[in-house]
This record gives sequence, C-alpha cells and structure tokens, in this order.
Amino acid sequence: MIAGPALIGELTRRHPHLASCVPGLERAAALVSACHRAGGQLLACGNGGSAADSDHLVGELVKGFRRPRTLADEQLQRLCALDPVRWGALAPKLQGGMRALSLCAHAALTTAIANDQDPRLVFAQQVHVHGRPGDVLVAFSTSGNSENVVCAAELARARGLTTIAFTGAGGGRLAATCDIVLSSPERDTAMVQEDHLPLYHALCGLVEDDLFA
Repeated sequence: MIAGPALIGELTRRHPHLASCVPGLERAAALVSACHRAGGQLLACGNGGSAADSDHLVGELVKGFRRPRTLADEQLQRLCALDPVRWGALAPKLQGGMRALSLCAHAALTTAIANDQDPRLVFAQQVHVHGRPGDVLVAFSTSGNSENVVCAAELARARGLTTIAFTGAGGGRLAATCDIVLSSPERDTAMVQEDHLPLYHALCGLVEDDLFA
C-alpha cells in the first residue's frame, strides 16, 4: 500500500510534469483533513467530464479508497446489538468516510435552478444552502473560466469556505478566486482532465492516510 511521502513520490515519478503541484496538494490534503475533524463537509463541482471528476472525488472520500477504514470496536458493538445476525454480518463491511457531496449529482435540482433562476447559479445556489464556514469547495474547470464554477467559488469564499481549484495552464479566473490552485500545465481539455485524475487520487490518498490509517 502506498502511503504518505511514498504516494507523492509515486505521483511525481509517474507524472513528473505535475511536480510543481505537490506543495499545493499537500496543503489541500491538510485542509480537507482539518475540515473533516471539525465536522465539516466537502463540496465539489464541475461541468461535463469535470462533473464526473467531482462525482469520482466524492466517491473516494465517502467510502474506502486504498484502506479498509474499519469501524471502531465500540461502533461495531452498538450496531451488532441491533440484530446480532444481520448486523453481525453487515457492520464489519461498513467503512469510515468523510462527509462529501457532489453538486453535480442532482439533475432535478440543477435543471430547476438553471430554468427558474439562472444557469450561472446551478452550483452557487447549492453552496449557499449546504456550505458552512470551515467547509471545503473543490472546483473543477479545465479552462478556469467556467462561469457557474467561478460563481460557486466566489460565493464559497464569501461564506467562509476554503476553496480548492483544479484547472489547466494559467488557471483562468478561478485561480484568482480560490485559496489553493492545482493546475495542469496543459491547455487541451482532455489532457487537463487526464492530469486531474492522478492529482485528486493523490489528494484522496493523503487524506485517507491522515484520517483512517
């Protein structure tokens, strides 16, 4: 199992062009871990392939990624007391996780916001309702200029959330809005998205090592 410094070493060995992202990546992981310990949650958003990345990121945080994240004995005992047969089998399969929500995962809500309010608010409206000071918003935009993502990041900062951007070369408007910017050196959308995957996998691995080792 790759952990901690070895995980960063593996990232830079396989993707040397992303080495400049390591300081921001480590800082982002520390902030996400601190958010969890404080009882906060992570929100994620993006368009198209970046929406899929938002869902993917959340999936790695809510359940086990590389580690099993076994529940504490006290939690297991309380669950098994509900029904020793059924929960005796199910409880050991539950995993620890971080509260995380993809703002792209609600078609009824996002289309209602786009139709009834403004398409630029499809993520900002959700940040306004779900976000609390100390929470984290992870914003994906390969150009850094996706209007609905920039609006979400601006509103998040106004509400006291920490903002982490995954962008392409230059970072666009999003880079000027977010606290931490993890930028691929590429400009082509597909190539930027290819770089985002190992970056957020490394982020999830660092957070998991910190919280669930």
